[in-house]
Amino acid sequence: MNQNMMQNSKNVLLYPKSGKPSIIANAWLIWNDSDNEKAFPEIEREQKVLAPFQWWLSHGQAQAKDPNSELAKRIQDQTIGVWFAADDDVLKHAEVIELGKLIWPIVGADFPIFRDGRSFSTAALLRERFHWAGEIRAIGDVLIDQLIQGARSGFDSFALRADQNRDVALKQFDLFTVTTQNSWRDRRSQLDSQLEQIK
Repeated sequence: MNQNMMQNSKNVLLYPKSGKPSIIANAWLIWNDSDNEKAFPEIEREQKVLAPFQWWLSHGQAQAKDPNSELAKRIQDQTIGVWFAADDDVLKHAEVIELGKLIWPIVGADFPIFRDGRSFSTAALLRERFHWAGEIRAIGDVLIDQLIQGARSGFDSFALRADQNRDVALKQFDLFTVTTQNSWRDRRSQLDSQLEQIK
């Protein structure tokens, strides 16, 4: 495997907006781009890859316009997505993301360390401002403690850190029966519903 490629988790927790959480096999590799390569890494064409958004801006967009490029073939096969670093400004690149909605089946948002919550905002902006309907995956230093907030922000899959217990993770979404805020998942606050009934 290319030294800049990694699969950060063998399994991911999938929690679709209108479904129940489950553990599924992780089919997506993450391309680190540590050497800032211009060319797409030489890996099997059927392998699904999340490429850095900064690479997409600097090299990927141009390659995608060439119908004979490896990247154009991957776009057609739905085997290419991008991942956003915590400091990527998605609002600054609105046009790129609007075009991305047509070709990326999945995007990731990186948590370089679990205390860095900027990627929650990335997910929320993608859902609320860009109306992103595809999968948004939390990658990096993802802990069980982040799952509820992540699900409310807009994430629907989580590549948990290797030391996290998947069985415990699945139970996190049943911990609270009352919510006091609405979220991307359109789960109305039970408190709001009770107040409306009283009226």
